[in-house]
Amino acid sequence: NMGAKLLCFCITCALVAYYIYTPIPENIEEPWKLMLVTAVFRTVGHVAEVADWLGLMHYMEALMLITDAEYVAPTSDENVTVTDTEFSSVAVRLYLPSKPSGGLRRAVVYFHGGGWCVGQAGMKSCDLLSRRTSSQLNAVVVSVNYRLAPKYHFPVQFEDVYSVTKFFLQSSVLSHYGVDPNRVCVAGDSAGGNLAAAVAQQLLKDSEVTTKLKAQALLYPALQTLDLNLPSYQEKENELFLPKSLMVRFWSEYFTSDSSLREAMASNRHVPAESGHLFQFVNWSNLLPEELKKDHVYTSPVYGSSKLAKKYPGFLDPRAAPLLAEDARLRGLPLTYVLTCEYDVLRDDGVMYVGRLRAAGVPVTHDHAQDAFHGALMFVSSPADLPVGHRLTNRYLEWLNENL
Repeated sequence: NMGAKLLCFCITCALVAYYIYTPIPENIEEPWKLMLVTAVFRTVGHVAEVADWLGLMHYMEALMLITDAEYVAPTSDENVTVTDTEFSSVAVRLYLPSKPSGGLRRAVVYFHGGGWCVGQAGMKSCDLLSRRTSSQLNAVVVSVNYRLAPKYHFPVQFEDVYSVTKFFLQSSVLSHYGVDPNRVCVAGDSAGGNLAAAVAQQLLKDSEVTTKLKAQALLYPALQTLDLNLPSYQEKENELFLPKSLMVRFWSEYFTSDSSLREAMASNRHVPAESGHLFQFVNWSNLLPEELKKDHVYTSPVYGSSKLAKKYPGFLDPRAAPLLAEDARLRGLPLTYVLTCEYDVLRDDGVMYVGRLRAAGVPVTHDHAQDAFHGALMFVSSPADLPVGHRLTNRYLEWLNENL
């Protein structure tokens, strides 16, 4: 009868509204669009959970379906020639500007985000960013398709991006592509920002590499594995695209598919007492400005067992967590750009690194976007085309243009 149908319809509408509705901060533009995109992400996340639980596919492989849906083939246009190739046996997507250059060109080696588990250079948003970088800056862009977890764990992702960077920095390779050896930058977003920071640090120690980086650009990077309870992790625990639970899952999966590490990280009890000295490098009570500390009170770490750290030493390695590098290792780093977003569990990682780099005498430009969320730069293509994505992309490209 009509009444029952109406009741069913109302219940369905209520459930859909409940599912789609996400409280969006007041200062974010086009909240409805963001709400719909968030609902899609959440749905994929739930489907991934179920698929994983039923043993149909690994959680990260299910998330990878978003990446696959977003894939675009390498397509050249009048401004840029795009090809998929390999550098040092690692897959890369290469962007070569078409317009003649008066002399040698600049170059950006770019690492995509996705928690070391998902994403690829061929995703529409990533491809668009690399294409714009190449045509606007008349620069060679090398976007790296490093291997991903769960099939490959740390240090494979780091080694892939490092070997590509090292290969590209050889003078014969730079001259082959007409690149000025004094104008090369590494850059990346999220997990890619983590890899860029780690590569820049490692290059300083590598006597085989004579070409020095001119700059590093870190877009809302993940930089430390020690304290997953920073103020931003607490405040933004249920943030739009990167809730704390997903970030913990990405971090732990980077090192192992063993769920015991994820459980320990989720309760912030994964660091053994013998590594306690490392906490000085991520002590937010010293490293965050007052306005980000708010009413949070710093508590001393609760140590975990040594077993996990012995089994998976990667989470205590500066190549995975660049904030763990000692001050002396930061001193020679190149000119740096760091973007942080207010609505992001990783906000404090970036802010602390800015403070540590400045203390080490590294020139840093820090852009803090008060009205942005994690992953904002990737929202520049339909259907999730947002003004904030364009604005932050423009800022990043302006900085590169002025400093590279």
